[in-house]
Amino acid sequence: MSDSSILPPVRLRPEAELARDALSTPVLSRAARLARWAGPETRVDAGGGLVEEQLPAAADELGLTGDDAAAHASEAWRVAVDTGLVEVADEEEGTVAAGADLALLTGGSPHDVLEVWLGALETLLGDASVPDLGGLVDAIAEGEGELGLDALDWDPEAEAEFLDGVLGNLYLLTVGGEGSGGAPVPLPALAASVIVPGDMAEPTNDVLEQVSDAMMRLDDQFRMLEPVGLVEYQPVDEALMADADEEPAAPGDDTDVSRYGMVRLTPLGLYGLRARLLEAGFQAPAVGDLADKGADALLDGTAGFPPVAAHAETEQWLARREPLASARELLAAARGTDEGAPLRRLRCQQALSLVGTSAEPALREVLDDPELGGLARVWLAEHGAADVPPPSEAMIFWLTIDTVAAQLAAEGNSEELRSLVEGLARQHGGFFDTAWRVDHPATADVLEAMGRLHPDKRVAKEARKAAFKARSQHGG
Repeated sequence: MSDSSILPPVRLRPEAELARDALSTPVLSRAARLARWAGPETRVDAGGGLVEEQLPAAADELGLTGDDAAAHASEAWRVAVDTGLVEVADEEEGTVAAGADLALLTGGSPHDVLEVWLGALETLLGDASVPDLGGLVDAIAEGEGELGLDALDWDPEAEAEFLDGVLGNLYLLTVGGEGSGGAPVPLPALAASVIVPGDMAEPTNDVLEQVSDAMMRLDDQFRMLEPVGLVEYQPVDEALMADADEEPAAPGDDTDVSRYGMVRLTPLGLYGLRARLLEAGFQAPAVGDLADKGADALLDGTAGFPPVAAHAETEQWLARREPLASARELLAAARGTDEGAPLRRLRCQQALSLVGTSAEPALREVLDDPELGGLARVWLAEHGAADVPPPSEAMIFWLTIDTVAAQLAAEGNSEELRSLVEGLARQHGGFFDTAWRVDHPATADVLEAMGRLHPDKRVAKEARKAAFKARSQHGG
C-alpha cells in the first residue's frame, strides 16, 4: 500500500462519542487513576517507571489482583508517563507530579481527550511489537542464553512493520465493508493477507507454516491491544494450543474458523488507525470531509468512493445547502471534456436524485446544454415533470457514450457494465454505425471497451472497427 494511494473513506462516529469510549478503556482509565493517585512520595526509576516497591500499592489502587497485577499496574504507569498525565518533577530524586494533560481528560475538548488516547495507543502498539521476554530470561537465568536481539531472533523494525501491515489490511477490510461496523475478520485470513503473495494460487507448506506462526504472534498482540480499545478480539481457542510444542495449523475448509481467533476494529480503533495513516502520509478520507467544499470538490472527491460512502457524503453536502442552489452548483461542476468529466456527471446525476422537485428549474435551464441536456431529461422524466422535450438522436448517443465512460471509470470491466454493453448492442440495431461519429472525447475508448466486453465475437468485431473509425475521425 503506497502512501500516495487514496484509501476508501471511513465513516467515523462523532468525536464526543469516541472520547467517551476512550475514557472508558481500561488502559486510559487506569493511567488516569494512577496519575491522580501519584504524589510527592511516589518514586520512579531512571526510566520513569514505578520502582518495584511501589507496584503493589499501585495495583491495589487499581483494584488489580493475581499474578499479572504488578505488570498491569506498571503498564498503566508507563502510559500515564508517555501521555503526559504525569511527569517526573525531580529527576535526581525520582519524584513525580501531575502532568499538564491530566486536566484535559475532564476539562478538555473531545479532540483533546482523543489526542491523549492516541498517545496511549502508540505506547501499546510499541509494547505489542516486543516479543515475550519470559523464555529468554529463563534461559539466561539457567546460563543457556545471552542477552541481545540475536538471542531473541527479533528485528524491531520488521516486527513493527508486520503489525502496521496487519492493521492497515484490517482498516481496509473494515472501511471497504462500507462503514464502521465491519464484520469480524478471521485471524487466519488476516495473517494470510500479509504473508501469502498475491499471485500464489495455492500456498506452499512453508507459507502455511509462516501463516500459522503469524497467527500466534497476532493472537498475543491483539490480546494486548484490546484493553486500549483498538479492537474487539475473540482469542484463539486454548484447546487448539494444548500441545505446547506445536502451533495450530491453518484451518481447513470444514473447520469452525472462529476457533482460530476473530478480530474487529472498534469505532475508536477506526479513528486511531486513520489518525496514524494520515500521520504516515496516506490519503485517508472520512465521510463528511467534503461537506463544506464546493460542488467541484464533491464530484471529484467522491469519484472513487464506494456507492454507500458516496451517498452518505453527498447527503451531508446537500444538508448544508438550499436545494435549487445546490442543483445549479452541481450541474455547473459536472461540465467538462476532461477524462474525469463522465464520472463527475454520473456522480452529479446520483446527487440530483437526492434533491427534491424544488430543483426542477435548474434542470430545465440546461435542457439545451449538449453535455447536460440528456441528464436533465432523465431527471425530469423520473420526477414526473410535464412538457419535457424529447432528446435528439445525437443527444441519446452522446449520453450513452458518456454513461458507459463513467461506468468504466467507476467500476472497470464489471459484470454490470458487461450487461449494459450487451443491452445497448441488442436494443439498437446498427448502434456501431452511428456511435463512432459521436463527438465525445471518450467515444473510441468506449467502443474499444465494448469490443472487449461483448461475448459475441461478431458484435465485438463491429465495436472494434467502430473504435478504429472514431480514432481516425478525431486524428488519434
